[in-house]
Amino acid sequence: MKKQSAKLSRLLGIGLIVMAMATFPGIVGKAQGQEVLTLEAAVQEGIKNNTLIKEMIAKEKAAVAGEMSTRADLFPKLNTTYTFFHLKDRPYAYSGPYKFDVSKRDNISWDFTITQPLFTGFALITRQKIASLGIDLQEIQREQAVLDIAKQVKISYFQILLARRALEVAEEEVKQLENHVDDARHLYNEGVIPYNDYLKSEVALAQSRQGRVKAESDLKITISALNTLIRRNILDNTVIKELPPFQPRPYNISRLFEDAIQNRPELKALRVALRQADLGIRLARSQYYPKVYLMGRYEREGDNLLASNNDFANQHNTSIGIQISWPLFESGKKHAEVTRAIYQEQVLTERIKGIKDSILLEVRNAYQGLKVAEKNIQTARKALAQAKENFRITNLQYQQQTTTSTEVLDARTFLTQAEVNYHNALYGYRIAEAELMRATGRM
Repeated sequence: MKKQSAKLSRLLGIGLIVMAMATFPGIVGKAQGQEVLTLEAAVQEGIKNNTLIKEMIAKEKAAVAGEMSTRADLFPKLNTTYTFFHLKDRPYAYSGPYKFDVSKRDNISWDFTITQPLFTGFALITRQKIASLGIDLQEIQREQAVLDIAKQVKISYFQILLARRALEVAEEEVKQLENHVDDARHLYNEGVIPYNDYLKSEVALAQSRQGRVKAESDLKITISALNTLIRRNILDNTVIKELPPFQPRPYNISRLFEDAIQNRPELKALRVALRQADLGIRLARSQYYPKVYLMGRYEREGDNLLASNNDFANQHNTSIGIQISWPLFESGKKHAEVTRAIYQEQVLTERIKGIKDSILLEVRNAYQGLKVAEKNIQTARKALAQAKENFRITNLQYQQQTTTSTEVLDARTFLTQAEVNYHNALYGYRIAEAELMRATGRM
């Protein structure tokens, strides 16, 4: 009866726990473990949180404000001034033998002036266009930063998967060598093998355990690197999702070249800079033209705070006029500015040619790296199958005492290396593909 009562109590307790977990879903979430991060989510998190991206966004907003500032120069400007003077002596003048006052000791004046540019040699509109292109330039630089961060996050993600596979290989090696040590100990105790043969197995097992510790450390380091890129706590134990089975994609080198020339932010930025340089020539040539402004002015002058009282002249007046400014000679300064702007445009033209060549070479190298990685996968897969079979046969021969412990340890070493090579080739292809996408200006 006591046993049945205890069993009933345990069942009742379990039932209460299940009901509580159903009532509070959060408990289930914690029990099932933390969120698994996918590659796409990692890339988006890196783009959202990375400080370089935020810096580019701030620069873009600054460029927008700069364009608004230059646009404002096209419209009228209103200015006001207020002046107060207190004179030590009262001003006076003579008319023949007569002396008379011309002003009081307190002189107060204020005015409103409105200025509208009519013609500036196209300088103002050119500055506004240059500033507008500056917004485009900042957008392109933000696009470039996004591509760089996306590539870095992808590579870091793949390195975690590779480190995780390396740890699995190390754990498998330790497990198999532990079994081999058990076999060797049994054979030694029965006097079938010498003591040093048994010792070789123990030494190999110790080295394998050290390798496992190193693999665990490498995995933690790669996780910390990803955490840094996506702005998580560096000590978070971020868990990532394994990728779908490997499927090579067909790529056409000619199409890759076209995509790179069209999409690379570096080239886009240089093209915008070239347009700015062309406008810079126009801006420099605007100095050859006169500047024409329409000006209107309302002014008051008097001896009280509002300048509404003036016993010597009219206290207010309004004027309208045109101001023309035209520097005629500056010792060749204008010509030098135009010449400098022309050469700056030539510099960008040549730089674009050089960058194009560099980008095509980068695409070519990334494409070849991808093809090499794809071939390495096929070779490594075949070698891994052979190494597994070799270890299986050698281990079976050792148990039947038709081979030595050295052969078993060598076979396990070959198998470990073959597994490492296979995973390096597999994720090396992923990394090469990320490099190729960045080289063509795509995520």
